Amino acid sequence: MIIFGTKGYLYQLAILTLVCGQCGNPAAHTLRKRVTKFTLFFVPLFPISTKYLTQCTFCGAEQKVTKEQAEQLQAQGAGDGPGGRPHGQPQQQHRF
Repeated sequence: MIIFGTKGYLYQLAILTLVCGQCGNPAAHTLRKRVTKFTLFFVPLFPISTKYLTQCTFCGAEQKVTKEQAEQLQAQGAGDGPGGRPHGQPQQQHRF
């Protein structure tokens, strides 16, 4: 008896601030990589398919992107944060 099948893996690559194509809100989007691997006796052996997608955290809409677009978005996300472009609007500090 031979036991084989597939197993899915989901990797979060980055969190980006983008304008959603579905709801139109500027919101955080997660950039994810979904890999499906062939398994033999419950041991993952090799990837069958790899897909990249973004998901809006406001409305939950998912959009497929190509590998090149995902790499570009990931590089864009690496520039954000300290020393890079800021996320969203700056907050005002209140003095008491």
